[in-house]
Amino acid sequence: MSGHSKWANIQHRKGRQDEKRGKIWTRIIREITVAARAGGADPSSNPRLRLAMDRARSANMPADRIKYNIDKATGCAEGISYEEIRYEGYGMAGVAIIVDTMTDNRVRTVAEVRHIFAKYGGNMGAAGSVVFQFKHCGQFVFAPGVSEDHVMELALEAGADDVVTDCEGVIEVITSVSQFESVKTALTAAGLTPEVSEVTLRADNPIELTGADAVRMQKLFDALEDLDDVQAVYHNAELDTDNL
Repeated sequence: MSGHSKWANIQHRKGRQDEKRGKIWTRIIREITVAARAGGADPSSNPRLRLAMDRARSANMPADRIKYNIDKATGCAEGISYEEIRYEGYGMAGVAIIVDTMTDNRVRTVAEVRHIFAKYGGNMGAAGSVVFQFKHCGQFVFAPGVSEDHVMELALEAGADDVVTDCEGVIEVITSVSQFESVKTALTAAGLTPEVSEVTLRADNPIELTGADAVRMQKLFDALEDLDDVQAVYHNAELDTDNL
């Protein structure tokens, strides 16, 4: 399998996330808090909260912990008030990077993000400088060996925008954000379990990196994701995973 393959990159990203699982709860709690304050405590009428709760369950967060944080957010209990800020920039070879943060101190956060970009050969850009290279969408990814015809039939009937299969047999289902839940329900009801199921920023034009460039770029991504205020890092790099 090629080091640049979509499947290798997906598996590599999942492995990195597993290594950092200790920080996942903190990020999910922030997302639950912001979503509940913005849209209310009822997940049936608050899609963002519903997605955050799904993430919490996937991360094995106890139901009482989820409820506590929703109640805390909507009950206006005293606590930290988070602000959502997006930063954009470039890595080596023109790789586009988006960093979504939640912070109670934007001065601290921008300084930390800027420092990481500079340390690993990147540059921060102005708002809007790279986001046009990404599509805000729902994404489901299935491992090679899953029936393409079955996935395609179910997904398109449920409202998916597109189903793409690469040369390795990796199946990717793309949906609008509004249709994400209906497509997820249809796939789950049919017993299909995707390797990836998320609302994300999907890059339009991936850039391949090899050797030392790939290693350094991974260090940049790791350093950004290790920052306490960072919720998610999106990019259009496809890394040669053989030496990572």
